[in-house]
Amino acid sequence: MLWLLLLLQVWASCLWLGHSEVGTSFDSCLEFFYQNTPPNSALKPEDPAWICQVYDNQYCFATLYDKSRRIPMYSAYKYEPGESPKPQIWMVEPQLMGSTYPKEMNTESTLIDEYHVNIEEIKRSQAVLEDYKGLKGLTRGHLNPVGHHPTYRKKLPTNTLTNIVPQDEKLNNGAWTKYEQGTMIKKTKGCNSTYVIVGAVPGNSKIPSGRVNIPSHIWSSACCETGTGMRAWAVIAENNKNKVDLLTLGELEAKLASLYGLEEVSLFHSDCPRK
Repeated sequence: MLWLLLLLQVWASCLWLGHSEVGTSFDSCLEFFYQNTPPNSALKPEDPAWICQVYDNQYCFATLYDKSRRIPMYSAYKYEPGESPKPQIWMVEPQLMGSTYPKEMNTESTLIDEYHVNIEEIKRSQAVLEDYKGLKGLTRGHLNPVGHHPTYRKKLPTNTLTNIVPQDEKLNNGAWTKYEQGTMIKKTKGCNSTYVIVGAVPGNSKIPSGRVNIPSHIWSSACCETGTGMRAWAVIAENNKNKVDLLTLGELEAKLASLYGLEEVSLFHSDCPRK
């Protein structure tokens, strides 16, 4: 009987771990990566969290988060643009505090009022709204952008601070927006489905709170299926200039390898063309 009870405990533990939305892999949300293939481990930070972003009991996108720098390394999603209103609610990730907290993203006030945590507990593992107050020359920059989703319900989950980096204000409102709203529309013509990974290269400075890293570069990459084959493209921007450089996927991977001092960076499945 004792061995049976122990077996049941182990089985229950495995089920609990399997249902955790913040963990050590993207196994629960591989659907957001082409051919279920996330980037290789080259971009993994020292203190990582693999987040299957959940809202309204649904997986919305995937994020590799750097808990020590308090910024996402990248977010992965499917491109489905729409014109519904832009949400104004901002949320955080409860399970970065521990697996006993809700698996769905939520507001700071809800966690404080309903789950009786204090703001200091939230701040230990992630950025909070207070960090982004009073910024000069920087804005809350989405990696997974609001405009690349069709409905209010699907746009809202992008407003989690685990999807946000301090982005140069002119870049965010200028050349980066032109890429997100203009170039992407042109590039995705003829695509049946488009998979996108957007990331940030950590920099050497922080915002005034001293807790959140300011990336040196922001980049985006995409791979899409067409009726005749595969198509891929990429861009990168220095996070202090209002300029976006259009690249091939292979050029971006080589650029990231150089910036990180690595031998190889692979963002997509090998079916996605590098040239």
